[in-house]
Amino acid sequence: MSATRTGESAAPGQADPRRWWGLVVIALAQLMVVLDATIVNIALPSAQRDLGMSDGNRQWVITAYTLAFGGLLLLGGRVADLVGRKRTFVFGLIGFAAASAFGGAATTPAMLFGARALQGVFAAVLAPSALSLLTTTFTDPRERGKAFGIYGALAGSGAAVGFIVGGVLTEYLNWRWCLYVNIPIAVIAVIGAFALLHDRPGHTGARLDVPGVVLGCGGLVALVYGFSEAQPRGWTDPLVLALFAAGVVLLAVFVWWQTRAPSPLLPLHIIRDRNRAGCFLTMMLAVIGMFGLFLFMTYYLQVILGYSPVKTGLAFLPMTAAIVIGSTQISARLLRHVGPRMLMVPGMLLASGGMVILTQMTVDSAYASEILPALILMGLGMGLTFMPVFSTATAGVAPQDSGVTSATVNTSQQVGGSIGTALLNTVATSTSASWITSHLTDPTRREQVVREGIVHGYTVAIWLAAGIMLLAGLVAGLMVTAKAPKHGTPADRPVPEPVA
Repeated sequence: MSATRTGESAAPGQADPRRWWGLVVIALAQLMVVLDATIVNIALPSAQRDLGMSDGNRQWVITAYTLAFGGLLLLGGRVADLVGRKRTFVFGLIGFAAASAFGGAATTPAMLFGARALQGVFAAVLAPSALSLLTTTFTDPRERGKAFGIYGALAGSGAAVGFIVGGVLTEYLNWRWCLYVNIPIAVIAVIGAFALLHDRPGHTGARLDVPGVVLGCGGLVALVYGFSEAQPRGWTDPLVLALFAAGVVLLAVFVWWQTRAPSPLLPLHIIRDRNRAGCFLTMMLAVIGMFGLFLFMTYYLQVILGYSPVKTGLAFLPMTAAIVIGSTQISARLLRHVGPRMLMVPGMLLASGGMVILTQMTVDSAYASEILPALILMGLGMGLTFMPVFSTATAGVAPQDSGVTSATVNTSQQVGGSIGTALLNTVATSTSASWITSHLTDPTRREQVVREGIVHGYTVAIWLAAGIMLLAGLVAGLMVTAKAPKHGTPADRPVPEPVA
């Protein structure tokens, strides 16, 4: 943030000293968005009992949020560029708080599902606004490293923090507080936004690419919906296959249309850049592995080891701390001196190594000696990776494209999370069922065999997740060739748009 407006040139020495407080406001909003992807996971059993949800429908508490969020992010990013980032940031905060209040007061499953979908809609407006405000606020390489280190720590650890907060609120208050907690956070962030954040006016003369919105958002919604339905229905279900086909066709037409649209929703030069495309792909693959892991570990700790919601949340705390250290103390300090892939590749190797350790877990594994080392390794790996991904993907973008670029980073996260949850959970449940069927020879050992079968399914899926993490490291190593910021293009010198 400068003494002028965010995103405009500032005279040397005129940097706004309040910009770090502005970062706190942006970080609060981002934390709220990331928290809500997981905070209700631990509360879900309580909400299911309270509202009388069926086992088949309970997934919609999670899916309604990720579906709306992931499907509408590109639209939210472009709206931020056209209307103004601060305006859409505040609008997103207010809407998110209202949707949270609606969900907390839910008296029927449908009411809760609708509220979660509304949260996703406003998150799709809020998340790209937050990241693009950060992008245009911190352009000095040294400050940018610190700011994106904090942001990367939140993005990586927010899901784990969600388990902790969700566990505490569910055990000591009520599952509804997992939604109500967003209201005070949003109020503080709105007040802070008005007091601390500045922004250049939106591009009021530009038009929204309506066909692009229908094609791009429709394609993403179809894909995310397809992956979410693959979990209960199976991968060969006609509806799932139809959704995948529709998503691929819509996105293919979307790409064709973006080459011809007068005001494209996603200017293709953003994803043609090798480093940016490599960051988007690395992020998606990393999150595929991470979200699947969170799902398994939550059920493993609570169902297999018998942990309470609070104890489960606290079990993730060392991983959260490792992500923060990896982002703020290692990546943020080293990115000024080494290329992004020199952090991203080791980060994915560490995360994959942690997952390999977890493949050895059994029905009676000891947390301190068998689970904790793996969580710390994965946390450090994620911290090393996420910070350079965010910084590199958003560096050198023309100010009028910063919102949609930020949205594309977030889209890769949400689509990755949806794929990871559906893919790995389907692998785990199908493997568990096969294992239990083949080993259930003695009816008196049924309970023990079922427990062993469930853990066997988790370990097979975690092996797959470890392989996906290695693939993410390979993508980062081959595609992300950017130099260290102090040796390459300064972050405040946007890459010029190609002449049509």
